[in-house]
Amino acid sequence: MTSFRLAPMSPLVAVLTVGLLALPVVFVVGGLSAPGSVRFVPFGLAGLVALLYLGVWLYARPRAFEVDGRGLAIVWPARRRLIPRSEIAGARVLVRERCRAELGWGGRIGVGGLGGGFGWAWTSKRGLVDLYVSRTDGLVLVERRAGRPLLLTPERPDELVRALRAG
Repeated sequence: MTSFRLAPMSPLVAVLTVGLLALPVVFVVGGLSAPGSVRFVPFGLAGLVALLYLGVWLYARPRAFEVDGRGLAIVWPARRRLIPRSEIAGARVLVRERCRAELGWGGRIGVGGLGGGFGWAWTSKRGLVDLYVSRTDGLVLVERRAGRPLLLTPERPDELVRALRAG
């Protein structure tokens, strides 16, 4: 088995993530200055946002992609998804300049900004694409025989593509 960590966040994604992580702190500070009768509202919002962030960390943002004889596994802290090798039709690195030509215009459906974009992306040329990205470069497009293609950002994109082709 070969493991590929999710690529480090691009500077834009890192700034957005830090800003979003500050949101619960802003709510707590707001709660401290709120009148006693409504103080629970900002504290409750801070707790709700923190729970949502925990859910993203455990279930939406993968920590690694693993390739072995069985296929490609997407690994989260609290779950794992296996794409069997028989379902993988191909994989290639998709340079940013070719991304729009390949996928068209798109919009994310799912989590965005907190460590990357995770879930689906609707694209004008390919329809829905499974999305697990932490940056806008180093993209790997994994074609499937049936089902949605995957768009990933592994730490070593060229090596992941070679590992998928080797099987």
